Amino acid sequence: MPASDGSPVLRILDANLNRLREALRVVEEYFRFRDATPRLSARFKALRHSLDGMERALGRENLLRSRDTETDPFAGDTRPEELTRDRELDVLTANFKRAQEAARVIEEYAKTGSFPGVAKQAKKMRFELYDIEKVLMENTGDAQA
Repeated sequence: MPASDGSPVLRILDANLNRLREALRVVEEYFRFRDATPRLSARFKALRHSLDGMERALGRENLLRSRDTETDPFAGDTRPEELTRDRELDVLTANFKRAQEAARVIEEYAKTGSFPGVAKQAKKMRFELYDIEKVLMENTGDAQA
């Protein structure tokens, strides 16, 4: 039975769609302005825009109704490592990881809410992000990524 509005599953999916969109935007901006690689910037823009299909499948109105930032215990918290980044590459790395994690959460919880198409799309995106990250980080010579 699909999750109804206000459900914890939709709340989780909403939070992680937002997290995934934000992380993809940060990566997109890196390649748009920092690295000046229009092809990569466009690729991340396309990934970000593909989230619209997931939102439509889940029901945008239901996602919004399930959102409740006031009772989110971590909404106001910031971990110390989030306050500084030593290098611009650290920004890129952190947001690749954030996007991959959010895609995994979407994949898993979409299954419990009876949204197999969304789960499949999230899995595909997650593995695409793994592949892109590997190629990019190998090219930068950064072993920590």
